[in-house]
Amino acid sequence: MAGFRIPDLNELRIVPHPAVTVLMDFGTGPPVLDGAAGRQQRGSMVAGPGFGSGGAVRVRGENVECLQVRLSPLVARAVLGASPAELDGAVVSLDDLWGREASRIRERLGDASSWQERFALTDALLARRYSAAPPVDPEVAWAWHRIIGSRGLARVDALASEVEWSRKRLWSRFRSQLGLPPKRAVTLVRFDHAAHRLVAGEAAARVAADAGYADQSHLHRDIRTFTGATPATVADELFLAVDDLAWPRGGGRVTRNCATFSRSARPPARASR
Repeated sequence: MAGFRIPDLNELRIVPHPAVTVLMDFGTGPPVLDGAAGRQQRGSMVAGPGFGSGGAVRVRGENVECLQVRLSPLVARAVLGASPAELDGAVVSLDDLWGREASRIRERLGDASSWQERFALTDALLARRYSAAPPVDPEVAWAWHRIIGSRGLARVDALASEVEWSRKRLWSRFRSQLGLPPKRAVTLVRFDHAAHRLVAGEAAARVAADAGYADQSHLHRDIRTFTGATPATVADELFLAVDDLAWPRGGGRVTRNCATFSRSARPPARASR
């Protein structure tokens, strides 16, 4: 979770992330997201896992004040009231998902006297919404944690075998509940890990070898697919994110509270059979 106060947000590239991203706007100048084919989204919004692939999505605005939350796909369905699969890699208005509750939380965030109060309000809201909805299948949760724990090196066939499901069943349940198929999740998590190592200053050749890419060219292609940029360019990106290496490098203010919201989403000791 992170809070942003930005006088002049100038076309920041959206870099894909494995989480569902929720942006809650409460300032005088709403953020404007420019997508492919000239599509725009203003104000509070929700983006599915991997949103921004290809590097064609930018966000801009003036006097932007907003709070960003990264939702683990394991809890996103409960918190949003809709499956991440319904986002289909796109972005939707938070008002369309939450109705009047989106307007109410916007007002309360604007009236709050500090970022800590805003974080507390948001955490309470997320916890309440999460507790009122059923969780994802334990087999799906187990597979997701294996993907995250392996940093994208898990094999889908092995995941299906571990939970005693067919590959087809795992694909279907995983996508319907988390918003992307297992193979896409593996690729996205691997990319995210590699991208952050590049941002941390590690050499592309070493990142490629350690992150499970066939060679440096394979890493280059993956980075290009997700961001439309080269590894060298991505290493200097200003991520609009929660990450410690994200923001700011001048021109704005960010206050961080915590990492991806994933309340009660720990893997079981073994998959439920």
